[in-house]
Amino acid sequence: MYKSIIVGTGPAGLTAAIYLARANLNPLIIEGPQPGGQLTTTTEVENFPGFPDGIMGPELMDNMRKQAERFGAEFRTGWVNSVDTSSRPFKLQVEGLGELVTETLIISTGATAKYLGIPGEQDNVGRGVSTCATCDGFFFRGKEIIVVGGGDSALEEAGFLTRFASKVTLVHRRDELRASKIMQDRVRANEKVEWALNRTPLEVVAGENGVTGLKVRNNATGEEELIEASGVFVAIGHHPNTGFLGGQITTDENGYIVVNPGTSETNVEGIFACGDVQDTRYRQAITAAGSGCMAAMDAEKYIESLEHPAAVL
Repeated sequence: MYKSIIVGTGPAGLTAAIYLARANLNPLIIEGPQPGGQLTTTTEVENFPGFPDGIMGPELMDNMRKQAERFGAEFRTGWVNSVDTSSRPFKLQVEGLGELVTETLIISTGATAKYLGIPGEQDNVGRGVSTCATCDGFFFRGKEIIVVGGGDSALEEAGFLTRFASKVTLVHRRDELRASKIMQDRVRANEKVEWALNRTPLEVVAGENGVTGLKVRNNATGEEELIEASGVFVAIGHHPNTGFLGGQITTDENGYIVVNPGTSETNVEGIFACGDVQDTRYRQAITAAGSGCMAAMDAEKYIESLEHPAAVL
């Protein structure tokens, strides 16, 4: 039986692993098919503190993993199919590993950005296609950018990107936006933003050096058009990776895990959540890492309460 199992190996899970390993709790970290999380699909990370010249996303994740291993964290590859929270210790059914038992569980499975599912999109992630304006906007200084989406998040990203881009074209498949009126008014007042409404994205077009534009269909005329740009930011939402929990952990209407204010505690005592799986607002590597620290410290305190009930008030 393990004292703590961490599911997920993004910045949150790896930070939790570092803290628990340093506390001599020998955590087991289960990594899925994409070890390191979304940062392994990015190129240069320039906003993570401590790296004045930036660092490649995969390198950052590899360094964090090595740091956790140095203190005794154990890594195993598997896919968690289900978790039984009805009794303690908790039981995890893991494809390839069988049943694993643990006193505490830290969920750091992240949230997956939704993509358009069109040709050229996945081939150019990191080459001009992005789902994070805060992460990648700086790289498009003085260039033309496309934002795809019609909600508040899309318009917020479009407004943010005007700090860097020479022009931002907002593409939406309907002729009306879902965003709030105040957000629409704010972005429409920005002279750097152009509008391509009632257009369906068909293909991300790219050359040797990355994205060169987005092919769209004008839904009113049926004609295909090419909108030239150096970057395509897809802002159509995220979905949290919580399906394996089977509804045993309290989530919001969108599936994000709800934690007690100021903690990483879920509705099930002994189960904690950190990173994008419980973060609907920031979704940054540094905030994920911070929440991973919180989860580890909360789990450590809980384990101590099990071993020394009278000593923990």
